[in-house]
Formats: sequence, C-alpha cells, structure tokens
Amino acid sequence: MDAALAGILFVLILLILMLSSCKHQPDVLPNLVKDETLNTGNGNTSTESTCDPDSAYFQTQVLPILISNCAKSGCHDATTHEEGIILNNYSNIMVTGDVRAGRADQTDIYKVLIETDPDKRMPPPPENALSNAQVNLIFKWIEQGARNNTCSNNCDTLNVTYTGTIFPIIQNSCMGCHSGASPDGQIDLTTYQNIFTVAQNGKLFGAVNHSQGYQFMPKGGSKLPDCQVDEIRIWIENGALNN
Repeated sequence: MDAALAGILFVLILLILMLSSCKHQPDVLPNLVKDETLNTGNGNTSTESTCDPDSAYFQTQVLPILISNCAKSGCHDATTHEEGIILNNYSNIMVTGDVRAGRADQTDIYKVLIETDPDKRMPPPPENALSNAQVNLIFKWIEQGARNNTCSNNCDTLNVTYTGTIFPIIQNSCMGCHSGASPDGQIDLTTYQNIFTVAQNGKLFGAVNHSQGYQFMPKGGSKLPDCQVDEIRIWIENGALNN
C-alpha cells in the first residue's frame, strides 16, 4: 500500500469516527398549543371605519345587551359576581363567561341564553329572556371571532324613527333593567306608551345624557355613544312619534 492510499484510508477512518461520535438532536418544533378559545382580541378595541351590516360589533351591540340584562346588581356585576361571572367589560366577559371564539355551542354565556330549562336560563325568570334578535347577535359575534370591535360610521341623525332607531337602543341598553315584574325605579320601558311618557317628562334624555339629578342610564355601564344620545334627543324634539 503506497503512502497516498494509506493517507486516503486514514482520512476516511477519521471521518467515520467523527460522524459516529456526533449526537444529533432531533429538530424541536415549536410547542404548538391548540387554543380552543381563539381569543383574537387582547382587550384593546379595534375600530372599523365602516360598519358592515353582516358583522357583529362588541362595543356598540353586544356589550350593551350584556350590561343591561346580566351585569346588574344581584347577578353578574363586579360587586355581586354570581358564580364568579362578571359581564361588565370585554376582558371579564371573555374569561369568566368562558367565551370560545368561533364556537358558540361551547360558550357558557351563549348556552344559558338558549336554555329551555327555566332553572338554568339566563336571564333567570321572572326576568324576560333575550329576544331572538339579541341571541342571534351574540351568536354571530362569537362565531365571527368574539373580537373587541366597534364601528364608527353608523350614526344617522337625519332619519330617526322610533321603530328603526329608538326602540333598538332602548331594547339593547335599557330594557334589561326596565322590564319584568320589578323594573328598576318602577319604570317599565317595554311599550311605546311608557317610553313616550319618560321621553315627555325629561327622564329619558336626562338619564341617557347623564344629566345631573337623573339616574344614569345604562345603569352600571358607560354612557351611550354620543350619536345615540343625539338620536334620542332628536326623536324627542320631533315629538317622540311612534313612527
């Protein structure tokens, strides 16, 4: 064996020894955890300049319903927090309401809304159940990702009507407290005539405008958006018609 061949064999043997002694660790993939809650919001409000009629908006639509009907004294406000559930803001609703974004059928606060057993339904009797439209809105919000979203261009102060503008505001933001066997302040807002009465005596606008000397409405919640307050004012100034 000549010196050149011996050198080649030496190099090959050396390489084999080096490779066999090198311990390769397997590639470690990131720890991919399936987040069943899919919480797409981080607590910060995402504002869309265009209000999509096919989208559900938390701040302007869903939150007022939950505050009016659920986050009140004796139920799920910050003081009472029945069963540890607080439904007064986005973060508390997502966590204590066990919201599973994209999975309304697995979300506790939705399941109790459609419960047929009166002992399990929320709001509990003798409180009125949410309307089909309200339940469907909450369902849509969850299925669309349960985002902390809002929109800003749906203000129409030129075409204010009772049925199209005022009653939906009252229903979503006020009726939870002002309905049932014992309405708050003995003020029932389930009928046009009752709403007309508080519109004419100044209590409705004083409450939603948070004017001094009036009980603020929504109770325990933030003041209504300026646009909605303006819409109520305009409707009252135009005679509070049942139009």
